Amino acid sequence: MKYNEEIALKISEYLLQIKAIKLNNNNPFIWASGLKSPIYCDNRITLSYPKIRNYIRHEFVKIINEEFGDADVIAGVATGGIAQGALVAQELGLPFVYIRSSKKSHGMSNQIEGYIESGQSVIVIEDLISTGKSSLNAVSALRDAGCRVMGMLAIFSYNLDIAKENFKKSEVPLFTLSDYENLIKKAVEDNYVSDEDVYSLIKWRENPKKWGEK
Repeated sequence: MKYNEEIALKISEYLLQIKAIKLNNNNPFIWASGLKSPIYCDNRITLSYPKIRNYIRHEFVKIINEEFGDADVIAGVATGGIAQGALVAQELGLPFVYIRSSKKSHGMSNQIEGYIESGQSVIVIEDLISTGKSSLNAVSALRDAGCRVMGMLAIFSYNLDIAKENFKKSEVPLFTLSDYENLIKKAVEDNYVSDEDVYSLIKWRENPKKWGEK
């Protein structure tokens, strides 16, 4: 997972300012993976702030141009990556598709929505990375359709070891605009969190499964 520290801190600042970051030690959030967490990152909120969504789009496009070069298609992971991916595709003048978590149970039974051809090169846009399971499920769908996945970009990653292992195993380059460590650093600098919160966040990051068993 790769990131630029200056950008990571700026994104963290934005997320904290618009309250996209939720903290609750007493009533932890439960992720789709089943993990319990004292923190939840809702990047959909960034879409309501033009300055922030434009900054995110700009940084995504810059990474694509610098790290990947030409791609045939931009793909967004449903649901958080759909709007972000469409903004990037519009900026680059590229076709856009999005990938559902599973095939529809009706109609055309599509998992990939939009027009895509076997052999095309695709860059995937995601809003956040937790364990990486749902994100890499989208990669598998694209590969099953005969596409070459060049890499994935996300706004935020919790930097969990399991996600790092999953992306390495799947051989998918991952670039994120911000991550857990930079978020905590910025939250402490700007007094968004108490000492108790910081301790809990650090302990959770050390071992999410054990923290959830408390």
